[in-house]
Amino acid sequence: MSNFKIFSTGLAAIALSVATGCTPTTPRDQNTSEVPSARSVQATESPSPTASPTASPTVSPTTSGQNNLSSSDRQFITEAAQDGLAEVELGQLASQRGRSNVVKQFGQRMVQDHTQVNAQLKQLAAQKGVTLPTSIGSNNQQIKQSLSRLSGTNFDRQYLNQMLQAHEKDVTAFQTQAQQGQDPDVKAFAAQTLPTLQQHLEEVRSIVNPGGTSNSSPTSTPTSSPTPTSTP
Repeated sequence: MSNFKIFSTGLAAIALSVATGCTPTTPRDQNTSEVPSARSVQATESPSPTASPTASPTVSPTTSGQNNLSSSDRQFITEAAQDGLAEVELGQLASQRGRSNVVKQFGQRMVQDHTQVNAQLKQLAAQKGVTLPTSIGSNNQQIKQSLSRLSGTNFDRQYLNQMLQAHEKDVTAFQTQAQQGQDPDVKAFAAQTLPTLQQHLEEVRSIVNPGGTSNSSPTSTPTSSPTPTSTP
């Protein structure tokens, strides 16, 4: 009988150990159930990179918009470049062929001032994608050729007359551009350069008509009252 009790208690212990060994299977089921939840979180976060490409195209139109100038703004830049080159070349001619020291000095100032203005205009044109002309244009070329045939007081008279007409035209053009131009940078250039052109106009008026008022229309006066008329 004692042996039977020992055998029965052993079977009970084995059964108990088997029963306790089956219980760990439940935590494994809990761990496997948590794995799909982590994958679902990753799936919800993955669509976020698709939002970044939509923001990048907004930068490109600002750079390409620099070259969108109106035809009037482009025409102003082109004509200002041609006239600026002409002022420099005619000023060099005046410093060489002029008889009066006043005319020579005025020509030198034209070279200095308009060289600076031309450099500023060149930077503006490069910013706006505009190719500047490299010559003074046919009209200015004819004026230069005509002045090149003159000397002495005849040259002084015709050069001053030309400077008077040219700066009256330039002041009007730059005033119009500063007020009615469409591109803000081109308008700013015109407004910044305008005082220099107005000073040139007042100076050439005072040379042509020393005792007259600066606001009188002196377009025809240079032919009748050049400063250095003592010797031909």
